[in-house]
Amino acid sequence: MTDFTPMGALDATQVPRFAGRGTFARVPEIRDVSDYDIALLGVPFDGGTSYRPGARFGPMGIRQASRHLRPRFHVDLDVAPLEQVQVVDAGDVPCTPYDTTSALRSIEGFARDVAGNRNRRIVALGGDHTVALPLLRAAHQQHGPIALVHFDAHLDTWDTYFDAPTTHGTVFRRAAEEGLLAQDKSIHLGIRGPIYDRLDLVEDAKLGFRVIRAGDLDVLGIDGAADAVRRRVGDAPVYVSVDIDVLDPAFAPGTGTPEMGGFTGRELLHLLRRLQGLNMIGGDVVETAPAYDHAEITCLAAATVAFDLVTLMSKTHSGPTPGGTGQ
Repeated sequence: MTDFTPMGALDATQVPRFAGRGTFARVPEIRDVSDYDIALLGVPFDGGTSYRPGARFGPMGIRQASRHLRPRFHVDLDVAPLEQVQVVDAGDVPCTPYDTTSALRSIEGFARDVAGNRNRRIVALGGDHTVALPLLRAAHQQHGPIALVHFDAHLDTWDTYFDAPTTHGTVFRRAAEEGLLAQDKSIHLGIRGPIYDRLDLVEDAKLGFRVIRAGDLDVLGIDGAADAVRRRVGDAPVYVSVDIDVLDPAFAPGTGTPEMGGFTGRELLHLLRRLQGLNMIGGDVVETAPAYDHAEITCLAAATVAFDLVTLMSKTHSGPTPGGTGQ
């Protein structure tokens, strides 16, 4: 907990939620504070998508839907996160939509600048899942090998698509190969749908992942799945990556590769909230594609998940050095 008074979101009893600044949940912009603990970071890149494009507009859509949130107090986690930590919106990474290698380099550099050399944490708003790789690279530089808790319909550990090594479906194979992930500490949750070959599962296990499929939740229950995650990650630094297509299309139609049989919104939120107390050092919410959404269903789901990640981090954050210069 910090020993300075954080600047919070706008008071919805004074400025209606549909008005005021356009940041995530109307928290301050990064330039408005002297220091901060947690930064929301937009990553508008979808050059790695393999089916429906449009996640480049995710950060914009998530921020708009986040106006609906009431961020001053989280009932289920019993904390006022914006009173515990300074949360800011760091804006969007300026990255090219034409060159994946260049874009990933820009994302990693921007994330490193935002994290700085203090114990700051980032919650990224994607963008397709390719953006998780540079974010993990930046986090690894600060924290060392990371336990990945990955919510998704898909494994994202394939080797290549059309000979392209870095796409939204290959991102975690690259992370494992680069040594970014702690050995045998990572886990997928919500996996379902078709795969290319039975060997996909064998190779995923060789990379050090455990899988909890979407249907397994019917047997394990929320508590059983959460216990499995806790046993898996132990006390390692944890990065939580949430592909919004972990939700059934009924709860998240606005995404690039929807799959039937996913989590309900309630299941995802309950499972996330059972993870409080983990050493959560960063995370992302990706693959929100507003063009396929209806009435902000998917954007609101993504905004709520992002706020939950911020809240979970607020409960374990030790805070920055007061009086820092900020960015």
